[in-house]
Amino acid sequence: MGEIEDAIERADREAFTKEPPKTLKGRIGYLIKQLGSAKAVAQEIGVTADSVNRYRRGARKHARPDVAAKIDDAVRARWQPLVRKRRHRQAAATGGITVETRARFGYTAAVGSTDDGRFRRLTVHLPPEYAQRLFDARETGAGNREMRQIIAEGFKEIYFQDSGARAMGLSDVEINDIDYLDLDY
Repeated sequence: MGEIEDAIERADREAFTKEPPKTLKGRIGYLIKQLGSAKAVAQEIGVTADSVNRYRRGARKHARPDVAAKIDDAVRARWQPLVRKRRHRQAAATGGITVETRARFGYTAAVGSTDDGRFRRLTVHLPPEYAQRLFDARETGAGNREMRQIIAEGFKEIYFQDSGARAMGLSDVEINDIDYLDLDY
């Protein structure tokens, strides 16, 4: 996953109204319910179906650290899908999305102005249409590059051009060398 997809996942997890199961047995039970079988869970987390059944029965109380991390990721990725969808709909309809980042921004500008990329720390609230485009791109399997471009277009319009009040000669904005990126919606 890329930085933007990770940031969307973190923002989704902040909205959980209830914590996922804490015990290994509870997490495996949840995954079996979601995926349909111990075999499917085993393929997802990289162990045998017998191991999954041992976890489910409680015969094994602890998984290896690498397997425990895969189980945790698999549970959290599927946890509270309706809460996630509701927040995405709200952001795409009325709320918009706030992007906080420290990254190198490069841009193409009119002659006589500087186009040297430099690190900037920005927190910008983007309108709902950018949230919708970002979520649609994620749903269709777009890569990190395409999602970066959506955010860069939003930064160009809202931050650099101040919604049409300045820097009208600015044609392209690129986000490079991301130190960190967080989203809130």
